[in-house]
Amino acid sequence: DHREVYRGRIFSLVVDRVTLPSGHTATMEFVRHPGSVVLLPVPEPGHIVLIRQYRYAVNRWLWEVPAGSVDPGEEPEEAARRECHEEIGQVPETIVRLGAFLPTPGYCNEEMIFFRLSGLTVPAEPATTDEDEDIEPRTFTIPEAREMIRRGEIVDMKTIVGLGLI
Repeated sequence: DHREVYRGRIFSLVVDRVTLPSGHTATMEFVRHPGSVVLLPVPEPGHIVLIRQYRYAVNRWLWEVPAGSVDPGEEPEEAARRECHEEIGQVPETIVRLGAFLPTPGYCNEEMIFFRLSGLTVPAEPATTDEDEDIEPRTFTIPEAREMIRRGEIVDMKTIVGLGLI
């Protein structure tokens, strides 16, 4: 049995009655998500661009690596290029896939695909930003960003994982 109880702009919430590998049946509630890209923009060796963004769900400003959902029919590399333009105003010459991880597999099927982006340039055309985003990009050295984690200034898990990949 499958029932979609909510469909939003980014994700949907479903309730399924399933038979588990053990043979038991259970009602499972979970979030269906189209997947996302997590960007590690490297403007020069030893540096990374982070964004300061207001996150309503936790009612605070967070330092994070840029990220965004993959649109229907869009390849992850295309999404990485688009999100880089939208969130930091630059486009990458080189996009390297570093890995894919499941942030919350207990209740969500989202897969986060991590990319290192380099050869960043400012294009002639400015990007359009999402209306619900208030973003401030800033370049840090990798040691500065790692120190921000130690001081509790970076608490976003995808950012912490991403910094561990470069």
